[in-house]
Amino acid sequence: MAQKQTLFIVIAGCGRIGAFLANTLSRRGHNVVIIDRDDAAFSWLSGEFSGFKVEGDAIEFAVLKQSKVEKADVVVAVSEDDNTNLMVAQIAKTLFQVPKVIARVFDRQKEEIYRQSGIEIICPTAIVGDVFFDAVMAQRSAL
Repeated sequence: MAQKQTLFIVIAGCGRIGAFLANTLSRRGHNVVIIDRDDAAFSWLSGEFSGFKVEGDAIEFAVLKQSKVEKADVVVAVSEDDNTNLMVAQIAKTLFQVPKVIARVFDRQKEEIYRQSGIEIICPTAIVGDVFFDAVMAQRSAL
């Protein structure tokens, strides 16, 4: 039987999605560091969260060093700001050579540009838009 690999994951942004991801990954035994500039944001984390919290701006080199991003297997940037997410992703990919970097980006125009640089982009705008489109088209075919 193959042994489960434990990942070291740095998450920039402790809003609903960042906290959900941090809680889930931590519960599943992965090593998680979550960064947010607002200490109050860490209240989204569950009492079972066993990772580390770093208060600071994730686009600052010193904050990323404090989070040990250079050792990360994965960096996930899910702050509320596209530009912050893309900057964190670029820094993680280019300066720290993190193997897998994922950024949430709402602006579809930025999506393809950054995808070409080796950053995996998740665009909620596109995902939700596709779901609504499918729902509309399913209704049309039911008529």
